[in-house]
Amino acid sequence: MIEILGFGFFQNAIIAGLLAAVACGIVGSFVVVRRMVTTSGGISHAAFGGIGLGFFLGIDPLLGAVFFTIGAAVLIWYLNTRELQETDTITGAIWAAGMALGIVFVALTPGYKPDLFSYLFGNILLVPTSDILLMGFLVLVILSVVLILFTRLVAVTFDSEYASVMGMPVSSLTLILFLLIALTVVLLISVVGIILVIALLTLPAATARLFTHSLPAMMAAAILIGVVTVISGIFLSYSFDLPSGATIILVGSALYTGALARRHLHSS
Repeated sequence: MIEILGFGFFQNAIIAGLLAAVACGIVGSFVVVRRMVTTSGGISHAAFGGIGLGFFLGIDPLLGAVFFTIGAAVLIWYLNTRELQETDTITGAIWAAGMALGIVFVALTPGYKPDLFSYLFGNILLVPTSDILLMGFLVLVILSVVLILFTRLVAVTFDSEYASVMGMPVSSLTLILFLLIALTVVLLISVVGIILVIALLTLPAATARLFTHSLPAMMAAAILIGVVTVISGIFLSYSFDLPSGATIILVGSALYTGALARRHLHSS
C-alpha cells in the first residue's frame, strides 16, 4: 500500500483531499450554523449547468462551473433579499434549472458525448494537475476572505438581526457567504461529484459541532475530520476498487453516526 504514494495520480488525490478538507471545514461550519444546507444544495446542483456549458464551449468544465455557481449564488441572494422570495422556493427552481441547462448543453455539444459520471459522482483518483491548481487558488481566495471578514461573518451567521443593529452590511455579508459556498462547491466537484457535494460540505462540520462550542474550534475540528474522512475514503476506494466519491461520503456518514451515538451514550 505504501508504494502507491509514489504515483502522481495518488499524490494529486491526497492534495485534492486536503484542499477540500480545508474548504469544507471553514465554509461548511458557516453553512451548518446558519442552516444554509438547502441553499448549498441548490448552488451545487446548479453547477451542472456550468459543466455542460464548459463542454459545449470547449473550455475546462470546472471553469464553467465557477461562473454558474457564482451566478446561482448571486441570483438566490438577490431574489431572497431584494424580491423577498422564499429561499426554499428559489433554491428549488435554480436547482432544477441548473441541472436542466447542463443536460441541454451536453446534448448540443458536437461530436462524442462527454462522460459525466466523474462530475456527477466524483473520482478523486483521476484529478488532473490543472484541477489541483484551480482548487489551490480557490482555497486561497476562501481563506483570505474569511480571515479579513471573520468577525463580521460570525456575527451575521449567529445573529443577523443583531449584526444589522450594530450597523453591519448584513445583505452584503450574506452575499459573501453565498459566494464562499459557490467556490467551495467547485472545489468539491472533483472530489465527490455534484450529487454528493452537499454531504461532504456539511458532514465534517456537523460532526465537529457535536464536540465544540465556538466557531473557530468547530472549524479546526471540521478540517481535521474532513482530512480523516477524505484520506480514509481515498485509501478504501483504492484498496477495494470502490467509487471514490461514495466511499468518502460513507466514511463521513460513519463518523457522524458514531459521534451521535457517543453523544447519546454520554447523555443517557
